[in-house]
Amino acid sequence: MSVYFDFDEVDAFTVGALGEPGSRAFYLQARRGTQRVTVKCEKQQASAISDYLRRVLNDLPEPTERPIAAAMELIGPFDAAFVLGPVGLGYDRSNDMVLLQLEEVIAVDEEGEPLDEDPDRGHIRMFLTRNQAHAFCRHAEDIVAAGRPSCVWCANPVNPDGHFCVRMN
Repeated sequence: MSVYFDFDEVDAFTVGALGEPGSRAFYLQARRGTQRVTVKCEKQQASAISDYLRRVLNDLPEPTERPIAAAMELIGPFDAAFVLGPVGLGYDRSNDMVLLQLEEVIAVDEEGEPLDEDPDRGHIRMFLTRNQAHAFCRHAEDIVAAGRPSCVWCANPVNPDGHFCVRMN
């Protein structure tokens, strides 16, 4: 049975990483009251969500309030409801909120067909205020930047124990 969450409002929507740079696991988390759902994702997915949110927010007025920093921390336990697949994003002008939909990734065969005949994706639908969306973007950028630095020549990550650069023979 897949998970389905529908939040008309959230107290917090955040991203975090657990582990050492180079071996970090990334998680998205939505919270409302005592209800909490965590989704495992890739660093690139967290960065892409931030980029997409920024594009939507650039066309809207700047928020007047900022969420407190403590709301941006992940709260354990970190049992992921599912692994992130497709992401949907929109803006609801009637209530001045950003709509974000997160769906579970589905295993597919070589032709791209689902392995399960009737795939039932996990799904999270939530509305964020512009303040929450801005806070998520800033926090996601900080979390992503806290990883390994990129090589100036090949843009691949540089490990603490060294780096073999394909452009510097």
